[in-house]
Amino acid sequence: MAQARREFAPDISVVVPVYDEAGAAPALAREIAAAFAGRAFEIVFVDDASRDGTRAALKALAGEIPQLRVLGHRKNSGQSRAVRSGILAARAPVIVTLDGDGQNDPADGPGLVDALNAGPPDLALVGGERVKRQDSQAKKLASRFGNGVRKRLLRDTANDTGCGLKAFRREAFLRLPYFDHIHRYLPALMLREGYQVAFRPVNHRHRQSGRSKYTNLGRLAASLSDLFGVMWLQSRARNPGGVDEV
Repeated sequence: MAQARREFAPDISVVVPVYDEAGAAPALAREIAAAFAGRAFEIVFVDDASRDGTRAALKALAGEIPQLRVLGHRKNSGQSRAVRSGILAARAPVIVTLDGDGQNDPADGPGLVDALNAGPPDLALVGGERVKRQDSQAKKLASRFGNGVRKRLLRDTANDTGCGLKAFRREAFLRLPYFDHIHRYLPALMLREGYQVAFRPVNHRHRQSGRSKYTNLGRLAASLSDLFGVMWLQSRARNPGGVDEV
């Protein structure tokens, strides 16, 4: 079985970072498998050193979901690092990411992949934009404010970079500079590299278990530092407009 998994070459790798999500992760894995049934896919869960039974709960699904792989960080390193670990380990050229708390709907993933594959060659990312968000009013207001400031300063055309549901090309992601919280700046960084990005509305659901790992104040403090850093990266970009072998 292990040898067969190594030889399998999927078209899509679904990468899911999780931290203390034992209550949500198994059901989410089953939903992802159902959503991508009929396609060549793998599911890569990255457990960011959870303190609960997340890792064991996922490993118990190995016989039920043969496409499932479970990676584990030795120490907690944050969502962006978990996403990157999953992408580095992924076997497919197309990556789908979604949050591990179950609020992103896996049923929207195939549509993002289809939009990516139907686009022009330089389309590198199709991001989800959450409609009818199932969050507290305070969280929605903070998100709206943060998205507005970021969009104005970075000109990344994105209304909702906080949505974890995205489809993008693995090769394009690996060209980007890595830093913590990079997952919120993928559209801006893809544009900086000369790629195109697009967006589609996606569903958003209530959290069924666990609790959010972020606070509004904590997110704001990190976002200001990250925002200035990405603005600096944009200011130092030089794009040759393509490379020709002569």
